[in-house]
This record gives sequence, C-alpha cells and structure tokens, in this order.
Amino acid sequence: MIRLYNDLIIQTVCRIMIPLIQLFAFYVIAHGHYSPGGGFQGGCILGASFILMLIAYDINWIKRRFSENKNVILIALGVFIYALVGLLCIFLGKEYLNYSAFQKLIPIDIARVRALGTLIIEIGVGITVMAVMVSIFLNLITFGKHEKGEV
Repeated sequence: MIRLYNDLIIQTVCRIMIPLIQLFAFYVIAHGHYSPGGGFQGGCILGASFILMLIAYDINWIKRRFSENKNVILIALGVFIYALVGLLCIFLGKEYLNYSAFQKLIPIDIARVRALGTLIIEIGVGITVMAVMVSIFLNLITFGKHEKGEV
C-alpha cells in the first residue's frame, strides 16, 4: 500500500478544500464558453482535486472510487458526448458541431442554442481530461501496477 502522508491535519484540510476545488472546477467548465476556462481547464482542476485526495489518503482509498476500468469508461463517455453532439448536428442537417442545428429541437434564439451546445461539449471534454489525469497519475505513482494488486 502506498501512503504518501498519514497526517490528520492534511486530511482535514483536504476534506475541506477538495469540495471547494471541485465546485470551482465545475464553475470553470460551465462558464468556459462565456469567460476564460472551459472543459480542458476545468477537467485539469477536477483531476487535480482527485489527485489531492490520493495524496491525502492512500491509493487503495482512491482505487475504490477510480479503478482503471472506471477511468476508461469515463474517458470513453467524454469522447462519446463530444462525438454525439457533432453527429446530432449532422443528422439535423448542419455541419459537424454547428450548434445552430439544435434550434430544430429547442425553440430558443440561436445564441442560447449555441451556448448550450458548447456547454455540452465542454462537459464531455472536462470528463475526459479529468479521467485521463487521474489515470496517468495512478500509472505513474504505481509504475502501471495499480490494477494488478501488486501495490
């Protein structure tokens, strides 16, 4: 078992900080099409919060929540969301990722429809980036053996 720290103060501070970091990550993802930020930046912040959990607790604690199989599913889910939005635009008669096609489904003005399409894309990118960051960190810290039970 890899335990980086066994300190009550670090665990308590992380227990308070991690939800705030994750809330900020969701804010960055949700407002990425209006202000600086977006799916990649929010996904990095969200991934860093899970890495902070790993540092504060131990690898077995995080492996129960983010196994390699769950990470692969989250990575594929984010890419699937991205591709699905693009293909939906094509099926609605527009170009790939031309969000104005959603106006046929949601009868609101074109600016809001495009903002909604961008938000969905940013969520997919955020999920993928977060899962890839956690997966890379777990592979680096365990030399690729975290799923084999050799840690």
